[in-house]
Amino acid sequence: MQFRFHMKQVTVALAAAGFGLAVGAGYNRLDAPALSLATAATTPPAISSPVATTAAARLPDFTSLVDRVGPAVVNISTVGTTKMMGLDQGDDEDNPLNEFLKRFGVPGGQFNMQPRAVPSRGVGSGFIVSPDGYIVTNAHVVDGAKTVTVKLTDRREFTAKVIGADKRTDIALLKIDAKKPLPALDLASPPPAKQGEWVIAIGSPFGFENSVSAGIVSGVHRALPGGQMTPFIQTDVAVNPGNSGGPLLNAAGQVVGVNSQIYSRSGGFMGLSFAIPADVAANVAQQLKEHGHVNHGRLGIGIQGLDQSLAESFDLPDSNGALVGTVEKDSPAERAGFKTGDVIRKINGDAVTDSTDVTSRIGNMAPGTKISVQVWRDGKPVDLVATIGSFDNAEKVASDDTTPSSKHEKLGLAVRPLTSEEKQEVGHGGLVVENANGPAALAGIQPGDVIVSVGSTRVTTIEGLRQQVDKAGKNIALLIERNGQKIFVPVRVG
Repeated sequence: MQFRFHMKQVTVALAAAGFGLAVGAGYNRLDAPALSLATAATTPPAISSPVATTAAARLPDFTSLVDRVGPAVVNISTVGTTKMMGLDQGDDEDNPLNEFLKRFGVPGGQFNMQPRAVPSRGVGSGFIVSPDGYIVTNAHVVDGAKTVTVKLTDRREFTAKVIGADKRTDIALLKIDAKKPLPALDLASPPPAKQGEWVIAIGSPFGFENSVSAGIVSGVHRALPGGQMTPFIQTDVAVNPGNSGGPLLNAAGQVVGVNSQIYSRSGGFMGLSFAIPADVAANVAQQLKEHGHVNHGRLGIGIQGLDQSLAESFDLPDSNGALVGTVEKDSPAERAGFKTGDVIRKINGDAVTDSTDVTSRIGNMAPGTKISVQVWRDGKPVDLVATIGSFDNAEKVASDDTTPSSKHEKLGLAVRPLTSEEKQEVGHGGLVVENANGPAALAGIQPGDVIVSVGSTRVTTIEGLRQQVDKAGKNIALLIERNGQKIFVPVRVG
């Protein structure tokens, strides 16, 4: 779900926090070793309570809310092992470094750097979702853990059982056995987060238990690398390593999200934090409780977002929807009649906003579910019925014409048809781009790209391409294949 930031080593807590960025964008996971443990007071059971505003500044006062929901938030500590490069002694007396290393006290005078399993510790957060002890947290908090300990606000500690974890959504479900009913937060009917509303996060940043921070929802439906099945909630709530798995609550004390990631170039909070929507977490937690694992849905299509140029190319009234770039062979989408160049506009009657909307909705549906999908094809809506397949069982599938190269003036392209050998290699026909300038170059088309279709119409000859371009308006959508990946590129016709 990647830009994970796993800090399991106590001895490298701060170093990992500063330099454990796995992707250039700088997204970090939030689990980190505890630096110190804060004392948490016992508070009454959790119930929803509206937030009052101060008379002077008219700012929200969260004291009553925190008193009520706080006891349902837990601290999670883990013990496991991780691999690190270590010194491995050898006995090769002929090693020329022996004498040098002996002078610096290296036993035996030689070494080899080998991966070794060393103990690791981590800390995160979670929250109780049922009085009998089920707890929701992040999958990366308990990933690789051999022992998981849950600490309540009344200082009781329990060894937790990991019921299951789903790395695709970064949600895990734990279970502790308490003698008495526990305070819990309701995940049965979670409300959606609303942009601009006040929210709070409760968790254990850097091990400081039951810390509270507040802010607003900055945005919803955010797409992040590796999180295709999750339309993240973006906030400016201060969260840090250790907040992972804690709840994001609205002003009424309702869970709207599960804190999961931050955007950072330093390892600490920089004003951007992201949470998994509560409805996604609830769905995954229920499947983990019932089956111990999650079956994600799939259609077997490759999609991309739309912009104004692409929308105009397909004669769409607006830029909402997701453009189908590929349809996998023998996939649920192919059986339902999807075609390259279709634009998905509605799913079960609900409008589609973008490609993230499609992947998150389909990915969180149960395999076997029948859905109605409205696509835009050849300038008009077409209704399809599809049966959702299983993501976990999916297998991805991604006449000779020797006419010499020709340059199409409107696009600024020099192309030629694929040879027999090239067709056999890529598995289809098309036109190879030998040179690109003008509108095509500005759109990002490069020499070596293979033009597969114009819109939904496949092109295998230069004349076919010319005819499609002549019929186009101001913009034309070219489906190109580059490095085995297909994507539509909008080109403004010159």
